[in-house]
Amino acid sequence: MALKNFAFKVLASDKYARCGLIETHRGNINTPAFMPVGTQATVKACKIEDIKKTGSEIILGNTYHLMIRPGVERIQRIGGLHQFMNCDLPILTDSGGFQVMSLSKLNKIDKIKGAIFNSHVDGKKFYLSPEESIRIQLGLNSDIVMIMDECPKKTDDYNLIKESMNLSLHWAERSKKSFGKNPHKALFGIIQGGLFKDLRIESLTGLKKIGFDGYAVGGLAVGETQKEMFTVLEGLKDFLPKDKPHYLMGVGTPSDILGAVKRGIDMFDCVMPTRSGRTGLAFTWEGRLNIKNNKYQNDDSPLDAKCKNLDLNRYSKNYLNHLFNTNEILGSMLLTLHNINFYQELMSAIRHNIMNGTFDDFHDKYIDKL
Repeated sequence: MALKNFAFKVLASDKYARCGLIETHRGNINTPAFMPVGTQATVKACKIEDIKKTGSEIILGNTYHLMIRPGVERIQRIGGLHQFMNCDLPILTDSGGFQVMSLSKLNKIDKIKGAIFNSHVDGKKFYLSPEESIRIQLGLNSDIVMIMDECPKKTDDYNLIKESMNLSLHWAERSKKSFGKNPHKALFGIIQGGLFKDLRIESLTGLKKIGFDGYAVGGLAVGETQKEMFTVLEGLKDFLPKDKPHYLMGVGTPSDILGAVKRGIDMFDCVMPTRSGRTGLAFTWEGRLNIKNNKYQNDDSPLDAKCKNLDLNRYSKNYLNHLFNTNEILGSMLLTLHNINFYQELMSAIRHNIMNGTFDDFHDKYIDKL
């Protein structure tokens, strides 16, 4: 039987906020969507069957980390990342550009060869060109593939950002050519340009000429303020193609997500819920709480009494406080799953309010609370 082609349609809009449906041969994805991050072919401290029970419909894998360990050949040998990690959900993989910038102390960018860097694990030298990034992602059998881009560190140097943006456009053309024809997969372009509106629009215009299945906003979550991030999205919202999904990479907090949805973003990923869960920070509808705080030693209430999913409300704050203060692994597991479940509850509520035309009221109620 022929594989289903990748497709996207908008189901409802409330000003710039959109409800949509991404169709893939592995299943549909309701948007706005949050993708739990599976950096090393695992969403840390969680089983994939529990991730699915939270309502997650897609996860993210990390090209940089997987090319270093265990290597694409080892994963490709058994059919790809889905078989390797026993996951039947759609998987999006990033290109590796952000990790080259953020993790490698020794790296060099060459227009032809791509990124030349030393592994943060053992110092081994790697070459990651646009063609190699696409080869790796296709070898992982990703459902949504990201172009290779350069993700510069935050800077006010306009000329440096423009040079980097032009390089990313050059690499976007090479990525598209290397991707070839894969109608049951998708290739997303990545908009660069730092905090400069004209460069962001120039980048997006160039990407639209090349033509992609979706458009991501990259180069954020690198130290800018939330206000600066929203300003970038505000400047792009009238130029993003209405018939394609819009993805904000590496973002973010619940309030980041609310503000980005208001400005037309459909897809998100971030390590925030899992990393916070491992360190004792819980996200709730009443705001964030640090479960390691001594005041929870006498609090026998659950993190969320209304949560019926996965029996997460069976564990008291008192008990979770004890688990974290004794370094028990179960504490990280429970709080991580709670946070992912909360993020999916948030996305479901966002979609519900967009469909009902009440998103602005929902946004205003929670933007400063979450």
